[in-house]
Amino acid sequence: MAAQLINGKEVSQQLLADLAQKVEQRKNQGLRAPCLAVVLVGADPASQVYVRNKKTACAKVGFESRAYELPENTPQEGLLALVDKLNADESVDGILVQLPLPPHINGQAVLERILPHKDVDGFHPYNVGRLVVKMPLMRPCTPKGVMTLLQHYGVNPEGKKAVVVGASNIVGRPQLLELLLARATVTICHSKTQNLAAEVAQADIVVAGVGIPNFVKGAWIKPGAVVIDVGINRMDDGSLCGDVEFAAAAERAAMITPVPGGVGPMTIATLMENTLRAAELHDAAGAEAV
Repeated sequence: MAAQLINGKEVSQQLLADLAQKVEQRKNQGLRAPCLAVVLVGADPASQVYVRNKKTACAKVGFESRAYELPENTPQEGLLALVDKLNADESVDGILVQLPLPPHINGQAVLERILPHKDVDGFHPYNVGRLVVKMPLMRPCTPKGVMTLLQHYGVNPEGKKAVVVGASNIVGRPQLLELLLARATVTICHSKTQNLAAEVAQADIVVAGVGIPNFVKGAWIKPGAVVIDVGINRMDDGSLCGDVEFAAAAERAAMITPVPGGVGPMTIATLMENTLRAAELHDAAGAEAV
C-alpha cells in the first residue's frame, strides 16, 4: 500500500480536546456549557449507535446532552411540537433530529422547523444558502469535517481538480460548495453521469459518498490523488467497508481515508464544533439584547 492513511480518528480526538479546553474557558468566564438536544424517533439500531456516540462525545468535551427518544408511531405534529419546544428553550443551543425518520414523517419539514442558529447539522435551507453565498453560519458536519481533514494533512484544494461522487443534500451538494469556496475546480457526479471512470481519473481530490460498497474502483484513481471515502457500509459478514475499492485505490493514491476511522469520527467531532458555535451565537444574541 503506497498511500498515506488519513487518520480521522486521531484528528477528531485532537479537535475534541481543543473543544474541551474551550468549554473550560467558558466556565472560567462564567458561561454555561453548551447544550445539545438529540431527538430519535423509533428504534433503528444504526441510529441508536449514532445517538450513543454523540452522547459520548458531548461528555468528552463537557457539553450538556439531552436525549429525546420517541416511539416509531409518533405523528409528525408531535415531533414538530417537540422541535418548537426546543427552539423556545433558552438553555438549548443545538438541536439534532436523527435521520432517517419513519416514512410517515416529512423529514424536510422537520429539518426546516429547527431554528437556523440551532441547526447544528447544517441542513436547514437557510444554512445551505448562506454557504452558497460564502457567508456560512452552520456548515453541514460531514463536508466540513472533510475540509478539516484536508487542512490538517496539508492538502490545499486551491487550483486542484476535485470530483465529488454522489449528490445528496447531506454530503455531495454541500461538499461541492465547500470545495468551491476553497477555490478548487469541482465536478459533481451522480447516477446520470456518463463515463464516471473518466471523470474520477482526472481528479486530484476524490470525495465519494454514494452508499454503495466499493463503488469507486481503484483503477479509476489518478496516481497521486487524495481520496476521501465518506461511505460506510456493513457487509453480510458484519465487516465495514467504504464506497471506494480501498486496497486497489491505496496503491495509486497519495493519501486515502480508511473505513472505519476516516471521515466518520470527524462528522461527530464537527457536530461538537457546531454546537459550540451555536452556543457562541446564543451568547452574542443575549449580549445584544441586554
